[in-house]
Amino acid sequence: MSTETLVGEYFASGTLSGLPSGHFIDGTFVAASGGRTMETFDPGAARPYHAFAAGDAGDVDRAVAAARQAQRAWGRTKASARGAVLLRVAELIRAEAARLAVVESLDSGKALQEAEGDVAGAARCFEYYAGAADKIQGDTFPLGVDYIGYSIEEPVGVTAHVIPWNYPLSTAARSIAPALAAGCTVVAKPAEQTPLTALMLADILARAGLPAGVCNVVTGTGAEAGGPLVAHPDVRHVTFTGSVPTGIRVMQSAAANVTSVVLELGGKSPVVVMADADMGAAVEGVLGAIYENAGQICSAGSRLVVERGVHAELVERLAKRAASLRLGHGLRRPQVGALSSAAHLDKVAGYVEGARARGVTIAAGGRRATDPQSGAGWFFQPTILDAVTADDPVIQEEIFGPVLSVQVVDGEEEAVAVANGTDFGLVAGIYTSDFGRAHRMARDIDAGQVYINEYFAGGIEVPFGGNKLSGFGREKGFAALRSYTRTKSLTAKIG
Repeated sequence: MSTETLVGEYFASGTLSGLPSGHFIDGTFVAASGGRTMETFDPGAARPYHAFAAGDAGDVDRAVAAARQAQRAWGRTKASARGAVLLRVAELIRAEAARLAVVESLDSGKALQEAEGDVAGAARCFEYYAGAADKIQGDTFPLGVDYIGYSIEEPVGVTAHVIPWNYPLSTAARSIAPALAAGCTVVAKPAEQTPLTALMLADILARAGLPAGVCNVVTGTGAEAGGPLVAHPDVRHVTFTGSVPTGIRVMQSAAANVTSVVLELGGKSPVVVMADADMGAAVEGVLGAIYENAGQICSAGSRLVVERGVHAELVERLAKRAASLRLGHGLRRPQVGALSSAAHLDKVAGYVEGARARGVTIAAGGRRATDPQSGAGWFFQPTILDAVTADDPVIQEEIFGPVLSVQVVDGEEEAVAVANGTDFGLVAGIYTSDFGRAHRMARDIDAGQVYINEYFAGGIEVPFGGNKLSGFGREKGFAALRSYTRTKSLTAKIG
């Protein structure tokens, strides 16, 4: 079915036919053990459009038991055969891209063209790890002629994946794909705001030939489903993407079972623009860094660190462009989509109102908004807060919305110090025409990934993760596979 047909169906009926509503456990969709359901909302219209299973510890137990039962056979499946399944998954995602993108846009509120990019990225992710599956190998050790020493990489076992609401499908893909490539089984818990594409992905995996029980999805709240999952004694690894406070609780729960974790948490990432930068490229980069997905990105460039000589010009150009960006319902392909929920809109608005009350200059935006066509939805204007002091909450705390906070600096040394001036260290961007300066600054900025002269450069091949309060461990690239394998060393006397 085409994108246009699906969009027409939604606007005519208020929903889409055939949406999943149950957990996906042991190869099939099942109702919650307690029979409860909850609603998922369309943020662009501020109303519910579908109901899904509200899971609890009993559902988690069923899913983990299925994953544990399937682990031995899947872990011993030939690596090339695992890769072949993942390649078929990539093909099915591409074949069903229109439906996945429309559902992703509806569930999250993001612009349809952004959702389409996310779907393409998810397909590429499975394709990449399909090729990686038979490249996981051990080492040999030089113990002398009378001994053989070697290592093998084994799957860790059952893995838990707690998926955030801002990039539901692509975040699910970037952890589930390497786990499956490594021979692990999966229990995923998508965010309660955005459950649908994770369920659709599980169904695609099954149709691609993944054995029953290898990938399971339990839906529900973090407290009732996510908590029991990360604390389950049969889970051997947890990959979590979300807020710092929740990440701390996840790590504490996992510690009780000595379960390994990867935490991809918050960010307050700087985009550093030096006076010698290409201003046109910097304007485009800064706009994309903060207003893509309405700023609801852990790695959003939410701080502009700009050299004083170009500060006024850059802010003026950015403010003009920000004011011109078109808001609207995600399915109408706006430039900026909705925020995820009414509560999140209140949070974003609260930060800006607080800054206004403290006398911070608002160079653009600063107000709540709605879809101009319907008058509904949870929207916030693209906003710029200018010349903010280093200790202000809008500098130090993650807002997670379309709000750019500007800091003015004098020279390279101060730019690096200001870039490092928060408790976060996820990513950073640098705009300068000086090659040496760019790499000196990249060396000295404390972040897990640094972009030079193009924000969000890279792809699935590049490891991603943070330092400090932004978490630890890496997703994407071959580095991600390390989270899902354990090294076994073997030695034998032969002489």
